[in-house]
Amino acid sequence: MRLNQYLILIGSLLLISCTPKPTEFHDNVLAFGTIIEISLINVPPEQTELVMKKIRNDFKYFHYAFHPFQAGPTGRINSLLEATGEFTANPSVIPLIKKSKLYNQQSQGLFNPAIGKLIRLWGYHEELAPEGPTPNNEAIKSLLSQNPSMQSITINGVRVKNANPAVKLDFGGIAKGYALDVILEQLKAMGVTDASINTGGDLKVIGRGPNGPWNIGIRDPRGNGTIANLIANDGESVFTSGDYERFYIEAGKRYHHILDPRTGYPARNSQSVTVVHHDAALADAAATALFIAGPDTWLKIAKSMNIKQAMLIDRDGKIHITRKLNERLNFRKPDLDISVVSIP
Repeated sequence: MRLNQYLILIGSLLLISCTPKPTEFHDNVLAFGTIIEISLINVPPEQTELVMKKIRNDFKYFHYAFHPFQAGPTGRINSLLEATGEFTANPSVIPLIKKSKLYNQQSQGLFNPAIGKLIRLWGYHEELAPEGPTPNNEAIKSLLSQNPSMQSITINGVRVKNANPAVKLDFGGIAKGYALDVILEQLKAMGVTDASINTGGDLKVIGRGPNGPWNIGIRDPRGNGTIANLIANDGESVFTSGDYERFYIEAGKRYHHILDPRTGYPARNSQSVTVVHHDAALADAAATALFIAGPDTWLKIAKSMNIKQAMLIDRDGKIHITRKLNERLNFRKPDLDISVVSIP
């Protein structure tokens, strides 16, 4: 080996050995009825507590502000919606209402946070999942006949007007995504470049993980562990709606929390839907809408919501996956029934 080659090799080895290992900080926060896992990479120790204080305070506020049935901004809005008419709303909730109206329209009504009364009828407004029995069918039909919809609400500045007393807001299908968008933007403004926030399986990342790009596992809805892995890029969010999180079994039938606003009952044709998008609020809402749509119409709804990367596992366990997401997933189990599809 020539001397100059030897010196280059020694220099490279010294550079590698002197490269500091990324520092990792992990902590948990309880909000939105779940344990939220925070990972911060290469944040100086003197800044870590300041960053975590910000995260804790923000999640605490969002939990308070967006809870539909407790005292707080959304709870107050719900009490005023009962009377219809016009009123002034807390500015913190206005962006969420606007996004909900947009996604409700794009999803052709399948994402519908206006069905809070229906959610309460099923008992899914509580932190713990109900144990049954199922609600009275006539009560369900009565609520649906009143057609609660986000389109009954109009907004002018901070003034909100409602034309339908059956509307009661429940942001369970978008609040976590919206919170992640806001909080991670604030972390970037504080100088944080690499972080992950996981809200019970739904997450958003910025930058890179401690060992390179963030490696995300997607849960198997009918088995242990993950069904696939995904390398998440800077700013991406990965959201999954599944029938396995909050449910009860009655007479051998699963009654989960993802209610179809057209029937008033849990959607029956999907086990889970995963959506990847840079906008976490949209990913959150779209995962719900596509789950309800099921394998027959999910691509139509994905197109109208501008979703390119999604995977639906239907009630029989067949995997339907868009071509763009299939190129990125690493499936962890053999003999899977996979259909790669194109969004029309």
